[in-house]
Amino acid sequence: MRAEAVVFIGKNKATFQEVEVPEPGPRDVVVQTKYSWISTGTERSYLRGERVDGETPVREGTQPPFPIVPGYQKTGIVQWVGDCVNDIKPGEWVFAATSKINLGSAKMGGHVSLAVTPMESIWKIPKGDDPIAISGLVLVQVGYNCATRPPVQRGDMAAVIGDGLVGQWAAQVLAHRGTKVILVGRHDSRLQRLKVADAIAINEGKEDPVSKIRDVIGSRGIAVLVDTVGSVQTMESLHPLMRHNGHMVSAGFCGTRGLIDIQMLRKGELTLHCPSGWERERMDRTLELITAGVIDTMSLITHHFPAREAERAWDLILNRREEFLGVILEWK
Repeated sequence: MRAEAVVFIGKNKATFQEVEVPEPGPRDVVVQTKYSWISTGTERSYLRGERVDGETPVREGTQPPFPIVPGYQKTGIVQWVGDCVNDIKPGEWVFAATSKINLGSAKMGGHVSLAVTPMESIWKIPKGDDPIAISGLVLVQVGYNCATRPPVQRGDMAAVIGDGLVGQWAAQVLAHRGTKVILVGRHDSRLQRLKVADAIAINEGKEDPVSKIRDVIGSRGIAVLVDTVGSVQTMESLHPLMRHNGHMVSAGFCGTRGLIDIQMLRKGELTLHCPSGWERERMDRTLELITAGVIDTMSLITHHFPAREAERAWDLILNRREEFLGVILEWK
């Protein structure tokens, strides 16, 4: 079958073109994509030629995996279901993760108009929920995963590094669990979008986060430190403020610079969590929290592009033509 897709054909080269998708099997669901949410950090690093796969950086002697169909999340309407699919019907709105592609060595992709998707990667959208709000479900789940790995008690201090989407959602869930949240970022426009009561936002370009956080926490110490941008340097700078038996969470892509001193962690008996990917149970719980209004996605969307104008979307993301956060592709 033929479909239209966003394709990264080389370093810093994004196109919109026809691709081949395999015939669906008995355990597949075919979805007509309506909205796909760009994972700006992950997809930008692919487009820059920095990754071999989700967690493997390009090193000397290895090549980026071009051409690829980037992305891993979308919502749309079911067109067809396989014989082994019992609880999903044509005409229903669903969320779909990665879908099957035939493009060189690439066998899976996200931003595609006709999504042949294994039934294990499909979620029904609850009635009344906006499909756009659900279209970034995998990425929202990354924030949920960061925020739920460490044990916390009400009133604990939690610091989140990064004012992007994952940082915003990690902060929302940590606040829901009863922590006092400090968000460290570099963009006033993003920090102002933080939807967490009594949270403290710090622009590290304007003030020293170490001094500011020290003033805020006093003698309590940071119970949870979440890095969503891959900044080992910032984690190390905040290490002296950690509470004994505290927890660090590393979810940002560190590339070839992901080294951390274990002895540094041992001194405070700190635990390091390294979440990655998604699991069905976490996705289910994330969807429940979006539906319940605990996790807010819609207010973080700053841009919509027709899918056919995908090159404009990635030009914005690569070159930061203006401030952006959530970027949606609309498929007609």
